[in-house]
Amino acid sequence: MSRRGLLLFAAMSVIWGIPYLFIRIAVDEISPATLVLVRTGLAAAILLPIALSRVDLRPIVDRWPWLVAFAAVEIAIPWVLLGSAEQHLTSSLTGLLIAGVPLVSTVLAVATGSGDRLGRAGLVGLAIGLAGVAAIVGGDFGTTDPVALLQIAGVVVGYAVGPAILARQLAGLPSVGVMSLSLLLCALVYVPIAALQLPATMPSAGVVASVVVLAVVCTAAAFLLFAALIDEIGPIRATVITYVNPAVAAVLGVLVLHETLTPAMVTGFALVIIGSTLATRRPSAASATDGRLESAEAAAPR
Repeated sequence: MSRRGLLLFAAMSVIWGIPYLFIRIAVDEISPATLVLVRTGLAAAILLPIALSRVDLRPIVDRWPWLVAFAAVEIAIPWVLLGSAEQHLTSSLTGLLIAGVPLVSTVLAVATGSGDRLGRAGLVGLAIGLAGVAAIVGGDFGTTDPVALLQIAGVVVGYAVGPAILARQLAGLPSVGVMSLSLLLCALVYVPIAALQLPATMPSAGVVASVVVLAVVCTAAAFLLFAALIDEIGPIRATVITYVNPAVAAVLGVLVLHETLTPAMVTGFALVIIGSTLATRRPSAASATDGRLESAEAAAPR
């Protein structure tokens, strides 16, 4: 891997690992809906001019039902659920649980017939991964909220379904256009919702900074950097960051917010990574096609 590739990989590993920390900080003072509105609005304001200058948005608009579906299940619903859940869960626990997305993606792909049948290794991987999720939750169960855990489950499902729509129903469309329009749609939807939940006083500087980082760095800049990473090292190796991000989230939660990271949670995360690796392993003959799909599936903003 080139030096540029290493720098891009390191940047993306951090950029998509820090959202859980900043979401946890932000929802202490503003509602999850307000956070989603500001985050999507700012990110759309950055990406939309870039998209307008580079690509033709008309083919994307022609597939508006799938665009709406993608925006809903990948951004609008998961992000508000994530913010609501982090009002009750630590950012470390949240980040580690999100590591289960590849497991759900594999199950959905097999169930819909869009993926290879699971062999023995795949089934073993799913079992190991589920055991890992149970260990993560069990490691912090005394401080978890059952409703918040269900919300995280909704986030995981959305993060699995959304990229599948992106890869299969919006394939061939300029991704910067898809992302910018999706973010704009979400911002418009959340205007009336957030208007009813605006904070009574101006949020603290830390919260304002967190929201700005989420919008500018973790969404707009992240998308552009990830596209550059794919160009530099290829789609398959680029998706390895999805296994690094939760670890970054857990470490930051401990160092910055002084959250507790138990041995059970660490063990569970390791099991999830092992299980995901086994469950998502594909035959080498299909690697080229799968690589193109993986690049689209990993490119959705977190």
